[in-house]
Amino acid sequence: MIGIAADDVTGANDIGIMYAKAGLVTDVYSYNGLEPLVMASHPDVLVLDTDSRFLPGKTAYELVYQAVKELEQAGCTRFYNKTCSVFRGNIGAEFDAMLDALGEDFAVVVLGFPKNGRTTIDGIHYVRGRKLEDSEFRNDPMHPMTQSNLAEILQAQTRRKVAVLSYETIRKGPVALREEIGRMRSQCSYLILDVENQQSLEVIAEAVEDERVLAGSSALAEELAKRLAVSGRQEGEQTFEPAPMRKETGILCTAGSLMPQTAEQIAFLQKEGNPSYKLDTRKLFDRLHREELIAWLTEAIVSDLLTGRDVLLYSANEPQEVALTKAEGAGRGLSSADVSRLVSTSLAEVTAQVLARTGQTRLLVAGGDTSASLCARLGIRGMRVWKEIEPGLPSCLSLTGGSPLLLVLKSGSFGKPDFFKQAYAHLKSN
Repeated sequence: MIGIAADDVTGANDIGIMYAKAGLVTDVYSYNGLEPLVMASHPDVLVLDTDSRFLPGKTAYELVYQAVKELEQAGCTRFYNKTCSVFRGNIGAEFDAMLDALGEDFAVVVLGFPKNGRTTIDGIHYVRGRKLEDSEFRNDPMHPMTQSNLAEILQAQTRRKVAVLSYETIRKGPVALREEIGRMRSQCSYLILDVENQQSLEVIAEAVEDERVLAGSSALAEELAKRLAVSGRQEGEQTFEPAPMRKETGILCTAGSLMPQTAEQIAFLQKEGNPSYKLDTRKLFDRLHREELIAWLTEAIVSDLLTGRDVLLYSANEPQEVALTKAEGAGRGLSSADVSRLVSTSLAEVTAQVLARTGQTRLLVAGGDTSASLCARLGIRGMRVWKEIEPGLPSCLSLTGGSPLLLVLKSGSFGKPDFFKQAYAHLKSN
């Protein structure tokens, strides 16, 4: 069994679909270090979502360390630390936690994800052709990315030595690459590999398929999974199917991400004529106003959904509104993380009440923090990764938490402008 530690739930599903679409049974469970892991079945791939991207580094280290021990006890023999595809979060602490928990001192790191516009050339990371430091991630409210050199970003977060292997070596093929990795093993603990295109990932997968510890984005897993499927190394069995959809009721899309990709998807859906409701985030700080706003949104959304129309709920995402919300939160002694949590839990509360009122079994969510808050609110600790809609964007079936749901939990920075429309079609046809 393959064991994966992922630092947020959309990332967990993102890497999970790479294995699921190759036929491997893949389950995702949230892991908080406090409750024992109880699995619904024995999958081929077990992903633990530690939801640790926004935690302090020391706390993230301890949580991932425990999660890796849990994976090992569950029977996993190969391990993957799934990170954000642009290195946001506690990268060094979480990589170190995995190596320490396993008693290892070497991991191959691959961040490039060409199908989603991420490439690495001579250790410099690019997002759709622009250096990471010049991309939209420079303005990330929690983890602004102001550098593009991956080795420098990682080295600043770990005492272990970091090195880079360039695309020129990868172009020589899997045998030469495997030999070079073997040579570098004694010279560093983290070896970051360049990724020019999907062919780079094919070569890397063949070279590293027997490595015990890998780390990075989900893209490499797609090529690794193909090799596992061909070799017949999967053992799990698909035993879950989606619950029937309530066809007379529309489907809610809840969007809490501030990424420009999600803003484009919201605008696309609004042009399609779907009813949409904006969460006024500045009204969330007063408890009474917050409760009134949640009640009003719930009532209005339920009313529209019961007419059969799909509905969009989104948080205020214009830069000026976001800045005003953060400033008001700061004036009340709240950090940016506190404000983000207040917004995501409010969106989750409306969404949970809407589901309870309508009984709908389908749901679309955008944003990692919003997805995590919603899963927590609904008591969803386990999901089976189902089918891919776009690269890295799957649907999944809830395994715990009351009424079964077919969910799409989308990373905020992934997906084409019409992704929400595609996701609606997917949810209605399965």
